[in-house]
Amino acid sequence: MSAHTPFAPPRKPLVLMTMGSQARNGHDYQVMTHKYIKPLVEISDCTPLLVPTCCGTEALEHYLSLADGIYLSGAGSNIDPALYGQQNLTPDKAQDRERDLFDIALVRAAIDKGVPILGICRGMQEINVALGGDIHQKVYSEPGFDDHREDPEDPPELQYGESHMVELVEGSWFADLMGTRRIPVNSLHGQAIRRLGRGLAPLAHAEDGVIEAIHAPGLPQFTLAVQWHPEWHASENPHSVKIFTAFGEACRRQAAQR
Repeated sequence: MSAHTPFAPPRKPLVLMTMGSQARNGHDYQVMTHKYIKPLVEISDCTPLLVPTCCGTEALEHYLSLADGIYLSGAGSNIDPALYGQQNLTPDKAQDRERDLFDIALVRAAIDKGVPILGICRGMQEINVALGGDIHQKVYSEPGFDDHREDPEDPPELQYGESHMVELVEGSWFADLMGTRRIPVNSLHGQAIRRLGRGLAPLAHAEDGVIEAIHAPGLPQFTLAVQWHPEWHASENPHSVKIFTAFGEACRRQAAQR
């Protein structure tokens, strides 16, 4: 090698982030909110690859062949209840069936290939549905549960402010990662897990019993999904920093195996 040949920097892990549909002024867009991307870059130290979900699953395996991690974000749309065997109880809420079908297939394929997975809000519910679980479509109407929705009239700083505590499962790796049994979280969801999918187990519960975090303890790869929004001002929240750091480390281990 020439003395003048520069060394290439290590390749950062490549993480798939699936986008969702949004209509604007008569045009259909594929979108991803900046707040989800920034902690993946700034804390996880990974490279995002934004994946459209509007064109079917034909290219899914090609995308997955590039991936060191899968990161499923939240969104304003709900999962089509027909995909978990229920009638639609929230017809006023937006749906995104193209994202549903792509992400469900992606979760199953990523599990088969041992790729690390992180899910947030809708992303957690997608993982659950992909593995045969189902959803409380209106958890705020279920006896014994609180209303976990934000006030739509509030500015974002209030909507994403601390709302309630979650209790982490004692002795779990997640409790060890957080360094505590209870953490404060924001709350911006009208739906929640009802029945867990195959191989999934809870890692945290809200004070009313709503499942707030899950993993797949029988799988070799990193799996974590949370119902709250750790991406919001993530660098200012020590618990969010720990989540995104752990995911980045898992993706680096995956990349090192290539």
